[in-house]
Amino acid sequence: MKIIINHSSMIPIYEQIVNQIKNQIISHELNENDALPSVRGLANELKISALTVKKAYDNLEQTGFIQTVHGKGSYVKEINCSLMKEEQLTKTQKELEQVFSSALQNGISKEELCDLVALILEEER
Repeated sequence: MKIIINHSSMIPIYEQIVNQIKNQIISHELNENDALPSVRGLANELKISALTVKKAYDNLEQTGFIQTVHGKGSYVKEINCSLMKEEQLTKTQKELEQVFSSALQNGISKEELCDLVALILEEER
């Protein structure tokens, strides 16, 4: 499992870990029942606090991507397609909210935004 931490990023380190592990699960680089590195092992590898890795693993477990068995470690759970879809929709919604907020603050009207979105979606077809 490869995790790259960008210490100059505004994204917290635990979120970087969560995002990269989720992406590896979704892209099937990590498969059901694959073992994740131990909290201490990954912390040592990345040269970060074990608490940061623990926070990332807890987040992944809460969102249904991994399962932790006390004394045995953390493992990739079977991917729930509806959960994955919901995760992607939530992420896209957050990104769009940021883009739309910025556009509105810069004087672009809602109608212009709607026209722009329609144009972009038409180009994708």
